[in-house]
Amino acid sequence: MSISRSGRRKFIQQASLAAAAFTIVPRHVLGGPGFLAPSDTLRVAGIGAGGMGGNDISGVAKSGKATIAFLCDVDDRRAAASVKSFPNAKYYKDYRVMLDKEHKNIEAVTVSTPDHNHAVQAMAAMQLGKHVYVQKPLTHDIHEARVLTEAAAKYKVVTQMGNQGSSGDGVRQLREWFDAGTIGDVHTVYCWTDRPVWPQGIAWPEGKAEVPKELDWDLWLGTAPYKDYVEKLVPFNWRGWWDYGTGALGDMACHIMEAPFRVLGLTYPDDVHASVGSVYVDSFRRGYFPESCPPSSHIIFTFPKVGNRPSVKIHWMDGGIQPERPDELGPNEVFGDGGNGVLFIGSKGKMMCGTYGVNPQLLPTSRTAEVRVPEKYKRVPNGSGGHYNQWVEACQAGYGKMELSSSFDIAGPLTEMILIGNLALRSYDIRKPRQGSSTQFDYPGRGIKLVWDTASMKVKNFDDANQFVKREYRKGWSL
Repeated sequence: MSISRSGRRKFIQQASLAAAAFTIVPRHVLGGPGFLAPSDTLRVAGIGAGGMGGNDISGVAKSGKATIAFLCDVDDRRAAASVKSFPNAKYYKDYRVMLDKEHKNIEAVTVSTPDHNHAVQAMAAMQLGKHVYVQKPLTHDIHEARVLTEAAAKYKVVTQMGNQGSSGDGVRQLREWFDAGTIGDVHTVYCWTDRPVWPQGIAWPEGKAEVPKELDWDLWLGTAPYKDYVEKLVPFNWRGWWDYGTGALGDMACHIMEAPFRVLGLTYPDDVHASVGSVYVDSFRRGYFPESCPPSSHIIFTFPKVGNRPSVKIHWMDGGIQPERPDELGPNEVFGDGGNGVLFIGSKGKMMCGTYGVNPQLLPTSRTAEVRVPEKYKRVPNGSGGHYNQWVEACQAGYGKMELSSSFDIAGPLTEMILIGNLALRSYDIRKPRQGSSTQFDYPGRGIKLVWDTASMKVKNFDDANQFVKREYRKGWSL
């Protein structure tokens, strides 16, 4: 059969189109949920575009391997800088609408919102097969942390929590010293922070204020009980209220307690108890503000003996409280990083670091340069600055193909462990009327030690504390 010149040209064009139809296949068809063709950039949606959300979005974009395709924020004022920086990104206010309309165009999602909405937003993305990067603490409640950890495995998505210090060199150096037996068996650890730097231990403001026109207050509240808008809660001071935040412990412990958690191979504590700083509404009586986190606290976690290693006690201190300064530290040497730090006390010596595990040192500090141990743990390129890049590359590789510094199988148990401390804080302030009196009260949780059962996620000896393991969401919201 002969074909004319014009017919041959038409045939070649049709054949080329047919070939293209067979070779250009949607990536979700090629590799299932969450699949990303290696030659493509990761198409990312950011839930929470201001403040830390802006940092997370920029960090992901700087990897050079991701495109910020969508932005979502309940507050147009907070989102303005990100909207300007990523003019091609489509903007939404409601993450539910965004995921519903754009899920076919999204491969991964960052969640950088107040603590009380982390879980529902991350879960919505994971259920659609989207990889997720979630700010610390992973969740507001212990129950939520367990559910998200299980969901990551169920939906086979790449996950990372935003405690960037876990990708730094410092924690790896501390692990190597410990594994080499440099300080012997660690039995006591002190962790401290100068937070809160926002109001805590105060009464909820009286009255209400006009909601700014740029803010969708109902969406901001999300899972939390409805309350009228008040001044100065948004964008930062929500951290000091239990309905939204997790206090100084929730804010900073994922950066500080991650070091002993990883170095010592910890899981869950056997028990925890706490004391809190007093607040005075006048010169004689202590204020009772159960909606607000305490202004300072000291929490002691007891972890079980593992193999030949002894039981470990971790002391958490916030509100400016610090442990006794070690004798091995010179008078002009900085303890931790000044306001924050970690001190490991072992049977053969001590070591310390600052926030994020930075500046690890043996004590006395002269030992730091003298002691040499083999480099055992793989470093993340660019250290903590590579935390975002590590997640982006893992998303491109696919679920289970790359090791991450803070995937949910690590971040979930870490978050649970930390939030158990908040059970002790909130139990400390439970108040019940004293029998036969309408003006005097008992504090049944004060001074007791909470005994924790990991399997059931329950306090075994003080049932009142279990109300804080899992919140009741506002009607219309669910996990």
